[in-house]
Amino acid sequence: MLEVKWREENKIQKTKIDWADYTINPVKGLCPMACSYCYARRMYKRFHWNPEIRLQPYWWNDLAELKPSRIFVGSTIELFGNWVKPEWLTQILRMCKAHKKHTFIFLTKQPWELIKSSPFSDNCWVGVSADTMVAYQAARNILPDIQARVRFISFEPLLERVIMTDTAYVTPLSKHFCDWVIIGAQTPYSPKTAPQKEWVDEIIDTCDEMGIPVFLKNNLRPVLKSVYGDNPPMRQEYPVVKL
Repeated sequence: MLEVKWREENKIQKTKIDWADYTINPVKGLCPMACSYCYARRMYKRFHWNPEIRLQPYWWNDLAELKPSRIFVGSTIELFGNWVKPEWLTQILRMCKAHKKHTFIFLTKQPWELIKSSPFSDNCWVGVSADTMVAYQAARNILPDIQARVRFISFEPLLERVIMTDTAYVTPLSKHFCDWVIIGAQTPYSPKTAPQKEWVDEIIDTCDEMGIPVFLKNNLRPVLKSVYGDNPPMRQEYPVVKL
């Protein structure tokens, strides 16, 4: 039990998330978004972690000692919800800006809240989770107005077919709002919730047409194995950051 408590309170952790080196959670507590597939909510309930939403004291202490890394900020809670006090978010973004050697990656399901923090500092990548077509359209409508060096969409978990267009089924995608795309399945993997290979291929084809880097999460391997065998090609590209 002591080990579990340490894991919940630890400031920065190595991560198994494919596209990041570390995760850091300046804000702790049970995420009110309550997504049905949220692993963090399951952990909080299973290990009886403190559900109170609070700012983690001195969460930035370990940052100076790390070599330059990609750090996912807020892996267990939605940071752009109204349960995060504005002064907390201001402090988080200020500390990220102060540690210029790192790349800080933010991901939200509430893209309409991003404008309050825009422009973001140059070492911040800002993304929107889009598990459905409706969520993608929200991201598509809002991201063009967000000032960040890298803006991206994470189709994880990809729960239905998504057509990457400006207006659904009408206008081809313009790449100006999107510098990177991540695609993944629901965790833990299940054939019942896994995306169809055709859905993945359609997104990849659109990104290739527009020159957008694509990162396929390793949890898509079972989806691709049916076509490519035990060693499917796993594109894991990162955005080209212009200095």
